Amino acid sequence: MLAASACGFGPPAAEPPSRSSSPEPSPTSAAASPSASSQGPEPVLATTYATSSPSLKIDLIGLNRMAGKHLLVQLRLSNTASGGRISWPGVLRDNFRAFGSEPVASGIAVLDTAERRWLLPYKPADRQCLCTDKNRDGVDYFIDGGDSVTVYAVLPAPSGDPDTATIVTPIGPPLVNAPISDAAPVPPPGQEIPNPDDVEVSVVSHPFRASSESLDKSEESADDGENVEVSLSADVLFEVNKATLTGRAKAIITRTAEQVDRSQGATVEVAGHADSSGTHAINDPLSRRRAQAVQRMLESLVTRDGIEYEAKGYGSRRPLYSNSTDEGKRRNRRVTLTFAKPPPASPAPVATTTPTPGNDGMKATAREDGQNFALEVTGLRRLTGDLGVLTYTITNEGGETAWYRPVGRGAEWMAYKYLAASNVELTDQAAGRRYVPGHVIVGQEWREGEYCACSDLAGARLGTTKFGPDVTKEFWGLFSLPPDGSSLTVKVATFSPLEVPIH
Repeated sequence: MLAASACGFGPPAAEPPSRSSSPEPSPTSAAASPSASSQGPEPVLATTYATSSPSLKIDLIGLNRMAGKHLLVQLRLSNTASGGRISWPGVLRDNFRAFGSEPVASGIAVLDTAERRWLLPYKPADRQCLCTDKNRDGVDYFIDGGDSVTVYAVLPAPSGDPDTATIVTPIGPPLVNAPISDAAPVPPPGQEIPNPDDVEVSVVSHPFRASSESLDKSEESADDGENVEVSLSADVLFEVNKATLTGRAKAIITRTAEQVDRSQGATVEVAGHADSSGTHAINDPLSRRRAQAVQRMLESLVTRDGIEYEAKGYGSRRPLYSNSTDEGKRRNRRVTLTFAKPPPASPAPVATTTPTPGNDGMKATAREDGQNFALEVTGLRRLTGDLGVLTYTITNEGGETAWYRPVGRGAEWMAYKYLAASNVELTDQAAGRRYVPGHVIVGQEWREGEYCACSDLAGARLGTTKFGPDVTKEFWGLFSLPPDGSSLTVKVATFSPLEVPIH
């Protein structure tokens, strides 16, 4: 909880037409230095467009650090269409909390890449968040064609006092690596910016993890910024219904032992897991014996002293994936090792330039629902902490309205609470690893709620994969990236793979 004393920081629908297949350049770009806005005097730090309603433009016009520990985010929402109206509160509300009746900007978030946290606006006791409230601030509920509104949110500042931050909303792709100012913020007209040190507030944040898998499917890793979870395939380590390690097991466990040696943590947890086949009476002792076998091998390979090991068996009680498919069962049969994340060998570079759109080498086509669709990757931007944001557009090139549903039907789609654009993979062919979109973890119970850190396709955005003729929509995903390397192979749904540079 936070408490102190001070005053505020300032004085007191029709379906919108979609953007054409020729959107404004670089829709997710973050300028190295702010430029003047064509719609107002405020500098534009970054711009993006709503995925489900591409005529809704989002300009980041303020990103200010307050008192060294808070962050004020100001967004200008503009309806670029010549007519029609757009309602902003319903699409800007926090997806992770229970839906309330207050029309607020509670879904504005900042990524704390160092701590792997998804930071949302502060929550005071008397209202939903320290953010624009239509009733409290008198902001128009609807945005008419050609008009705009400005909204704000007050959040915790990301750790490490960074010079830039990545802002995420439920509306569209993130505003990547935007510069943070330490100057006093200028509040939106007619709105008062509340001081979080003036009231008692709760911090609202969720951990997120990014995962990858070896191409031979022997190992899968997830990283939440603090700990690494390495899940070794039980199908590779053991024969069916056995707890004796196979001949391949040593080479696989050796790779994990090297990570434990580089880690500075004092404990390693070893957990055995099974799929839903069989009974608890069979799965529980088998998973425990398998965990113990891996622990013994790991101890013999790790050269660092002073480590405590703990082996447990959970049977089928903690599935990572749905047991309704053979692939889900295979991935649930695993032994997971959890330990402190090793420090990086060298810091990864942070993107300081904007990727140039229009690269013919980053385009592909596919056919779905009787129409031709085009894919263009608009950027693969590196963030701090071995993370990156992929952005890509999908265009209906046909003359009829059509759906492109495959983007939401990835191998992990049932692992998420709601449908999202999760059918995307990044592959490092040289290192033999595959990367999938990150998970935002909401709740303390085992897998109480995991959301895809990617474009949402549920609720108010249920029709996102429905395209009118010549309509273009931009999607995104948050991924773990290898610490080095200049490009990755990107595979989006049914489109052909593309080799994409990392910027």
